[in-house]
Amino acid sequence: MTLTYPIARHQLRNGLRVVASEDHATPAATVHIHYDVGSRHEAPGRTGLAHLFEHLMFEGSARVPPGEHALLMQSCGAVFNGGTATDLTVYFEHLPAGALDLALWLEADRMATHGDALTQELLDTQRAVITQEKHQRYDNVPYGNIGERLLNLVYPSGHPYHHPVIGSLADLDNATLEEVAQFFRTWYIPGNAVLAVTGDITPEQVFTAAEEYFGAIPAGAVPPGVPVWVLEPAGGQSRDDAAEPVPVPMTTLGFRLPPNSATDPEILACDLALRVVAGGTPSRAHERLVRELRAAQQVQALTDPRIGGNSLGTITVPAMPGAEAGAIEKELLDLLDALAATGPREDELARAQAAARCELLATVSTSQGRAFTLAYSAAAFGDPELINTAPDRIAAITPGQVQQAAARWLRPDSAAIVTTRPAQPGREPSTEE
Repeated sequence: MTLTYPIARHQLRNGLRVVASEDHATPAATVHIHYDVGSRHEAPGRTGLAHLFEHLMFEGSARVPPGEHALLMQSCGAVFNGGTATDLTVYFEHLPAGALDLALWLEADRMATHGDALTQELLDTQRAVITQEKHQRYDNVPYGNIGERLLNLVYPSGHPYHHPVIGSLADLDNATLEEVAQFFRTWYIPGNAVLAVTGDITPEQVFTAAEEYFGAIPAGAVPPGVPVWVLEPAGGQSRDDAAEPVPVPMTTLGFRLPPNSATDPEILACDLALRVVAGGTPSRAHERLVRELRAAQQVQALTDPRIGGNSLGTITVPAMPGAEAGAIEKELLDLLDALAATGPREDELARAQAAARCELLATVSTSQGRAFTLAYSAAAFGDPELINTAPDRIAAITPGQVQQAAARWLRPDSAAIVTTRPAQPGREPSTEE
């Protein structure tokens, strides 16, 4: 099932990579700019700076006062936002095609001049916003700390994926204005970015506009390299058990997976293995834990592909009231053992492949999702054409490859196990590692 999205590429003299894919189905366009900087690029003791800039970049530049970016986008009916991950930071605008030049000008202006607009007041304000965000999303919600607890087990201290994307509030508080400005000068340069534009456009239109708005931005120095750090599967189980004010037990298993790759199918095989075991309704864990034992509310598997080291695979199971986390954990580990021993049935693999292709097609069928996928493929692998062959790569995975991936990467004795159980009335919450 090879896709046929038209893709055109151009590179500016300052290093900016530009990808265009025209689609005249609707009179709209998406501007997506991808910077090769995420939480793994942060120096020890200065975590959280990549996420900080996701906030700061909406707070003005030399020619755009704070808040004006949002007002200009709202005035033309645009959907816009940003996001930070381990390997990247992205910004996008989805808007009427007639407003394309406005979005490109805004992105170019903040790439070129945002550093000139940084002030101590602006930094302090956004640090306070992030502090509130961390409290609301991680510290003061049930199960909000599971992700950070899992990272502590899966990746050793010093690994660039050991800390969460939001970083340490203490690190942010200690960062000086000059250190923050230097982070911008290091990473927010044309040669460290990909501009992808999709929708009711032509490649010539996009390339001409990119030259006009971005062409004069200085190339800047080549950013420092961050070594890829790939670990073998863990040599033994690790766990973090906690009693907290939560309604029901939650069990999460985490696994090191191979890095994301454009050529090695092993990460795809791992993803399909996780889907067979715990990928929602048709999975083995759903049949066993939800339908038969009635011990779980649902099961969920997730593959988080990463390029700077091991990817992350997780299985998450919220228990039914009264069910024991220990019993759920044992069932999950037994199911993983069985998959490694015998591999998936043909019908199981076919369902998992269909689900993976469906998710992919749902993403790339939208202008926003296609722009992200094109930019990511260009930045991570130097090949935006990978979008068109992705369904074929999923379909090519064999039962033997899934079995081998499960036997190597999803072994019960290499699992990181995080459990959160309800605290007993009258007792303080506790954590045992």
